[in-house]
Amino acid sequence: MNNLIRLVEGQARIVDDDPWQLHDGDDAPSAPLILPLAAWRARQPVAVLEGRAMSADGLLLQVDDEPEALQPLLASLALIAIDFPSFRDGRGYSQAYLLRTRLGWRGELRAVGDVLRDQLAHMRQCGFDAFAVRADKSVADALKGLDGLSVLYGRSVIEPRPLFRRGRHKEESRS
Repeated sequence: MNNLIRLVEGQARIVDDDPWQLHDGDDAPSAPLILPLAAWRARQPVAVLEGRAMSADGLLLQVDDEPEALQPLLASLALIAIDFPSFRDGRGYSQAYLLRTRLGWRGELRAVGDVLRDQLAHMRQCGFDAFAVRADKSVADALKGLDGLSVLYGRSVIEPRPLFRRGRHKEESRS
């Protein structure tokens, strides 16, 4: 996949050799595929569907898919990509937050689709750790979008304590 940024040990890096490909319906290439849920299920052996083996494919979670439905499959997945069909569509943020906080999923969580620089810092706060920037945009420029927020007031996947709790915690640790 081109135009990819991945967080490695908390540091954003441009990835030049990502093997994953979004499946577009053509003949299956030799690279690992990222498939919509129905196509992913149809392609998996029983052992993967029962959580006894890892899938060679990634899963594309689309805006109408419910993250909770993935609970029995999470142990079999190495990558979940969440589709942003439009930069104005915020449902992917909620899906990512649910996967990370309620379902406890720790694998790679990738934003795909209409992903732009201005969204990256917020996506990171929701739990994304990889970002496939829209093909007509500069990935080097988009990398700067991860530096966008120096202070977060509310809770996030990265920092679950709101700002007022963080300030009190610092003062308590000094005494």
